[in-house]
Amino acid sequence: MQHRRQRSKVALSQKIAIPADHPRAKSLYTREKLVDGFKKGLVVPEGLIAHGRGEAFDYLLGEKTTVHARKAIKAAAALLLLSDHPVLSINGNAAALCPKEAVQLSEVTGAGLEVNLFYRTEERESAIKAELEKHGAKKVLGVGPRASARIPELQSERRRVDPEGIFMADTVFVPLEDGDRTEALVKMGKKVITVDLNPRSRTAMAAHITIVDNLVRAMPALIEQARMLKGRDRKSLARIVNRFNNKKNLAQSLKIIRSKA
Repeated sequence: MQHRRQRSKVALSQKIAIPADHPRAKSLYTREKLVDGFKKGLVVPEGLIAHGRGEAFDYLLGEKTTVHARKAIKAAAALLLLSDHPVLSINGNAAALCPKEAVQLSEVTGAGLEVNLFYRTEERESAIKAELEKHGAKKVLGVGPRASARIPELQSERRRVDPEGIFMADTVFVPLEDGDRTEALVKMGKKVITVDLNPRSRTAMAAHITIVDNLVRAMPALIEQARMLKGRDRKSLARIVNRFNNKKNLAQSLKIIRSKA
């Protein structure tokens, strides 16, 4: 399977003329996936800008998953497995960058998949749903009239959620998130897990578990960790979650960034 995945990456790189030995090959490949997602109607122009902002932090992290990110990934996997009704919130960038991984994480943890967008249109909702289904999703929440519930105190289109999904979830995984919804979800009493390359963002600081890493690296690692922990009893999983300190972990990630700046 790994060889097939590598071949597909090389094939795409060849199509867009990215040499495999280019020092920025992985970064350029990720950018092309976003551009392709833009052409498919998954990503909006603002999403491209947001990715560029995050990429700047990734440079300072050395473009690798740090030991602190791995600690957060382990805690996140444990929390998803411990939760009674976890939901993975998927926006356009996440759908463009890791649709297969989102479906795999959903299958491993039993979490629901829900489309949630700041720039919401029926066309984008349908495109993201189709992309997830193409990669094996059996049920996608939050599309069209399904998004009939509302997150209190939130005015953007992100307030619209599925009553069977995010609205009733005990844990919400919100990769590439904006801070106001994270804060609103926390006020609703939900546990929030996020992936954010900026350890000083409102999202990173408001979430219960923040993985300071690039989503394309964090998702496969999160799936692997969830598979490793899946057989653990609830006490063992709870111990992993309770030992994790998000504030301290963010401080350690920030220390790495400052040392490179």
